[in-house]
Amino acid sequence: MDDDLYLSIGNQTISGWTDVRITRGIERLPSDFELGLTELYPGQLDRVVVQPGDECQVMIGSSLVITGYVDRYTPSMDAHSHTIRVAGRGKCQDLVDCAAMWPNGQISGTSALDVSTKLAAHYGITVACDVQNLRPIPQFNLFLGESCYEIIERISRYSSLLVYDTPDGNLTLAQAGTVQAASGFQQGINVQAATVQYSSDQRFSKYTAYTQSVQMYSDIGVAGNVIAVVEDTGVKRPRERVIIAEAVQGFQDLAKQRATWEMNRRIGRAAVVTLTTDSWRDSAGALWTPNTLVSILLPQLKLADESGTGPVTWLIGEVTFQRNMQTGTTATITAMRPEAYLPEPTALQPMFVDGSTIPQ
Repeated sequence: MDDDLYLSIGNQTISGWTDVRITRGIERLPSDFELGLTELYPGQLDRVVVQPGDECQVMIGSSLVITGYVDRYTPSMDAHSHTIRVAGRGKCQDLVDCAAMWPNGQISGTSALDVSTKLAAHYGITVACDVQNLRPIPQFNLFLGESCYEIIERISRYSSLLVYDTPDGNLTLAQAGTVQAASGFQQGINVQAATVQYSSDQRFSKYTAYTQSVQMYSDIGVAGNVIAVVEDTGVKRPRERVIIAEAVQGFQDLAKQRATWEMNRRIGRAAVVTLTTDSWRDSAGALWTPNTLVSILLPQLKLADESGTGPVTWLIGEVTFQRNMQTGTTATITAMRPEAYLPEPTALQPMFVDGSTIPQ
């Protein structure tokens, strides 16, 4: 299978890159790349025409990886060689870098998909969502100077959605993936190196969540706390954590959601695997893709199922495709339990934070 890397800019396609790094993930926006070419005798690379701001596509063989823009073009030379480096990011960089444009600065009566679509359209980006019947967004105001991404990330958390870009450069709102790769990673088969970080310092035996009105002395304030408690039975000694949920009135189940999310996320992130494999693709020829479930068996690092002999099924959070003269072609994968990627429950509107308390 063709795994050469191609950078397409206008009617020019450049291949033969000697140094490649492409990173995509479900907790990063946008995807980004950095490519390098080296030749011993200056001359050939002069024909490579690249300008910062150029629209581009990065492909591995026939598989599209990033659609975006060139951010930096860096040629250099010395007595022995001539090199160029090209760095860029996906189209969604404009959502991260640029201010949100919204008439009147007030949003109400809509969904995370609708808001994201309207904000992204200003910068020529489309939005897709894999969830139906999204929770309605209560009225809230934008802060002057906020970026599109800051708003989209906030309303997506409220709707329990992850936010990341796709190879075509557009935005996707999604929950933790349920699609599994055709193959996984196994010690002695396709794992060149691996590290698993096990931790307990960020886990607690009991999580107590409170919500309290910040206007408890006003006519509309709520002086009483809403208390929710969840326990992590995997922590054997008393370790307690108190959480102030983001709601301040109404939405009384937010405290329980917030405590449960805190516990599950910390359990999920108590084990993180980072591994290097010798291929950019699974056994079916698909590129390793963020938000895809994958089986992992590393018995020497005590990463296996409860029987100790079978694989665990974790979610790919980030993948970096690399190629250089020192290590050849590799992919570095970061994966955790799916619950590690659950978005944090949040409230958007400080006075009325769920459907039952929004005035009609």
